[in-house]
Amino acid sequence: MEPRHTTSQEQETFGRQRVEKKSRGTTPVYNNIMEPKWSNTVCKRVLLTGFTLCVVLVTKPTSAIDIHAEPEVIVQNGTTGVLRCTFKSSEVVSSTTSVTWRFQSSQPDNQFSKAPYTIYYFSNGKGFPGQDEFKDRVQFVGDINKRDVSIQLSPTQFSDNGTFFCDVKNPPDVKGTEARTVLRVVLKESLPQSNTALIVGIVCGALFVLVGIAVAACIVMRVLHNRHDYEGCTSLESVSSHAPQPRKKVESSLEGSRCTGPSGPLQGPVIYAQLDHSGSKNSFHKMEPVVYADIRKN
Repeated sequence: MEPRHTTSQEQETFGRQRVEKKSRGTTPVYNNIMEPKWSNTVCKRVLLTGFTLCVVLVTKPTSAIDIHAEPEVIVQNGTTGVLRCTFKSSEVVSSTTSVTWRFQSSQPDNQFSKAPYTIYYFSNGKGFPGQDEFKDRVQFVGDINKRDVSIQLSPTQFSDNGTFFCDVKNPPDVKGTEARTVLRVVLKESLPQSNTALIVGIVCGALFVLVGIAVAACIVMRVLHNRHDYEGCTSLESVSSHAPQPRKKVESSLEGSRCTGPSGPLQGPVIYAQLDHSGSKNSFHKMEPVVYADIRKN
């Protein structure tokens, strides 16, 4: 078979194809500046992915539980001591929620002084006592639905002096620092004095002062009111004293006659007459009867 000779046109076509393939595999150069390989679409996708990750990390709730307890409790020996403990969780309380109370004694010769020992465990709505020394003295008095996991220790003993640890697990909130309470069991004489009596005394004293102020205000108002009434009466009397007195009838002589009248019983009206001593014929005439009073014997 004879070798086939290519024409000049075929060689030119073949050369163009090689140039196109070579140009596809390399990055073209424009004004000595390399064209970036990434397109705008790829950059936008990268930025969107990064923003989404930031939002997820910021808005993701922390799966950590927050536990609170009283730092110190002081009780009298032989009485009841309540160790309060509460927790906060972003998850709903369920049957998987568990509570663990542990104790470590502060007395070197105590068996619980080396490390904390479990004295009470709560799970699935039931409590399980731990060590025999606390078995009959520990009681759950909280309400786990209200996030209260307090316990009661009765009767307290001097051997209970130490630190009590409260730990709660509410899956998936299982990470958190357990709370601790230092219990001090003392004699009655060593109990701290209560401020209740002082507070009651202050309140009673304040009430007494307020009542005294109210009574004094009432007395002052009453005195001012009476003084005002007295001044009003005095002004009325002064006005009436300057008023003209009405004329009285001239009846002094008649009143004297009436007063010196007979003491016997008299009935009916009394008529008086006036005599004329001038000597005229008509000297005697009867005056108009005047009725002064109806005098009766008592």
